[in-house]
Formats: sequence, C-alpha cells, structure tokens
Amino acid sequence: MKNFKPFFDESSFARSRPTSSNPFFFSSQRKFAASASVSQDEGRVIDYSYGLNLALAGKGVIVKDQAFLNLNSSQLQHKGATIAESLSGLPLLVRGHVPGGGPSEISKPHFTKLLKQVTNHISSISNIFVHDGAIGSSPKCDVKVRLISDNPSAMLSLSHMLWETPTRAVSQDSCPLTVYVATSISPGIGESIGLGSKENDGFIAADIERSSLILCGKAFSDSNTTKEALAALSWPVIFARGGLPLSARLLVSGDSVVLLFAPKRTFKSCRDLLVPSDAGVILYSNGLGFLFQTGGSNLFKLPASVFLASSDSSGVIPSVSKLSPGQAAYHFLAGYQNGKFIPAYNKGTWSIDPLELAKAFMSKLKDDQISSYLFNVNGGENNVNGKDFAKVVQSTLSENIPPFQAKNTHSKIISTKNHLNPISCDHSIELLKF
Repeated sequence: MKNFKPFFDESSFARSRPTSSNPFFFSSQRKFAASASVSQDEGRVIDYSYGLNLALAGKGVIVKDQAFLNLNSSQLQHKGATIAESLSGLPLLVRGHVPGGGPSEISKPHFTKLLKQVTNHISSISNIFVHDGAIGSSPKCDVKVRLISDNPSAMLSLSHMLWETPTRAVSQDSCPLTVYVATSISPGIGESIGLGSKENDGFIAADIERSSLILCGKAFSDSNTTKEALAALSWPVIFARGGLPLSARLLVSGDSVVLLFAPKRTFKSCRDLLVPSDAGVILYSNGLGFLFQTGGSNLFKLPASVFLASSDSSGVIPSVSKLSPGQAAYHFLAGYQNGKFIPAYNKGTWSIDPLELAKAFMSKLKDDQISSYLFNVNGGENNVNGKDFAKVVQSTLSENIPPFQAKNTHSKIISTKNHLNPISCDHSIELLKF
C-alpha cells in the first residue's frame, strides 16, 4: 500500500490505544516466527530436548537422529533449503464438522490411515525440522501452530506464513494445530490408502476435529490452498476466543479504516489501494488484524465503516445505500452476487456456522456503532472497479446516504452450494433480530 506510514506502539496489543488520527497500531512482539539460539561453533540449531522429543512422540513422530527447532531463513538455507516454484489448485480434502451437515471429503478411517503413513515416513528421516508460530496477528485470540517437516525447503516456505509466538506457547495452548509435511513420501500414497488417484504434485488433507493438517508431496508450494486449509482449521478456535474471522480486506481512507466485503475480481482491480492481505482479516474487540503474516503493519484500529459490495444487474439493489446493523448482517450472510449466494463472502471451506458469524458481526456493528453501507458494483452495463470503487467509498463517507430500500421487496429463498439450510429473507431477518 502506498503513502501510509504505520504508527509503532511499543506497548502490547491489549494495552494499545490507537489515536483517532492514525489508523495503524502495531504490536512490536509479533513479527515472524521466532528462531532458537544458535550454536556458535557449528552455526546451526540442534535440539536434543527430551521435552521436544516427547511432544513429537505424542504426535506420532519419533526423532530418528536430529530435530532442528525454529531455524531462521539463513539456517534453513545452510541445511539445503531452496525457494520452491509456486503451485496452485492442488486437491484439498477436509473432514470434520461442516455447517449444514455437508459430507466430509475424506473419511475418518482414511485420514487416520494417511496420518499413520505420514508420521511413519517423517520418523524414518534422519533430520526433521520443527517450527512453532501462530495464526492471527493478536496474541489475544490467535491459534498456535507446530510445523513438522521432512524437508528444509518446505519449512522455509511455510514458516513465513506464521506470526511469532513465545517459546513453549504451543505446548501450553489448549488446542494447537499440527501440520505434518511429507515432501518425499511416495507419490502414490493417496491411492495406496484408498483415496483414489491424486495429483502427482501432491495433495492436502485437513481434519478439523483433530486440528491436524497433512501436506503431501509439493503441496507446501501451493500457498493459497495451504492458507485456505489453515484458515478452516483456525476459524473455530479464533471465533471461540472472541475474534471474528472474516473474508474481507482493508482500505485506508484518510484517517479511517474501512472494512470491505467484495467479490475477488473487485479486490483484484483495486489491489494497489488495499492493505496487503490475501487470506482475510480478524475483527478483535478493539482492532483489526490478519490471519497470516503480511510483511507490513499487523494491527489496525477498529473500522470506521463497513462496505458490502453486492453484484446485481436487475435493478433491485440501489447503487449505494446505508444499512442498519441487522440489514448489514443479512447482506453479509447472503453475499449476493447476480443470482448466486456466497455466505459471508467466503468461497473457501466452512468450519463455523455462517449464521452464528453473522449474528456476532451484527452485535459488533451495534456495540461499536460502526456505520455500514451496501454498494452495487454491477449496475447493469456500467461495472464499477478499481479506483472508481475507492472513489465511491470515499465519497460515500462524506455524504448523507439514504437508508437501504430494495425496489422489489418480495421474499426470496436463499439456496447455496455451501451447505446452508434454505431460509427466506423474512425468516433470516427474524433470526438476526432486525
């Protein structure tokens, strides 16, 4: 993002108070995942800790020779790590609770068998690499993560997604995530355990109930799918700890932070105007943060306003209108895009109930008196994208926008592919207590 300099606050997030004239506030304690002390004579980290070995054994991994804990980039490169070519679109299989009762993409027996094969494989490797970090830029409601890999290149790629976490934080956390990375496992592992033929480059399997993620082959190189899987695993924990994980982006307009919900094509067209973040944000009690490491400022003050971009060429939705908290929660839940519904604007894997998330979102808007607006990015032939969208946001904040009133108020049935139970607009209004 251009022309904005973050305000650095030396105090912790819990004690920070962003000023009204600055949208940024920063926790100096959360950057990249921490590295362990280095042996001066050998320039490497070797951990023979009984505690670490015991913890790994508890996850099914027996240290054969050496376990390297929290190596930094240069140390990983010293061990042979290289930057791998990026991949995309690898298969993601998820099991566990799916809102609406949708079927799991991998059965419990299949995941159990896969996990056994992967832990046995990692245990057969002489040198394994362990890295501890966190998902969520505020320690207040983050999710601790332990990466266990058979390859330093995979660790180099994955560790940079995570935020710093204190030593022993993973072992002290009540529900940490464990990520198993098996880059050199047999390419036919999926077929051998009954999952069928998978991509030669690898695949990803997640178990929400076990808080476990498995990356086989080159799957670690598919950062987007890996982040989608990690988000699915971490959302329930973040939500239970008081955070609201949202598929949204941030735009800074003057001294104000604006929270945007929009189709991906809209985000792509104005990416230079948005705060870098490709995997959503977290709305905390007193600020905004990110799921994964962004390389920039990690915490912002609460948004002054929320914009929900809808796409409607029928003329029912006006170009721009002001919403009540209840109306904002309904349009957030619907995610209407020209006849299709994307609940909470999330096209990824659902692991929490969108209706519960919408209710919590509505409460946040009410309690903090955050203004919300509905904006139609597709008013027929004239689509609004890029800088035009940013201009509309800025002008809306400075004008008196009329309340939302659809031109056609007939009840409409919401039916989605994301396993939401069909509900009518009237019924959803009642559930959300408009």
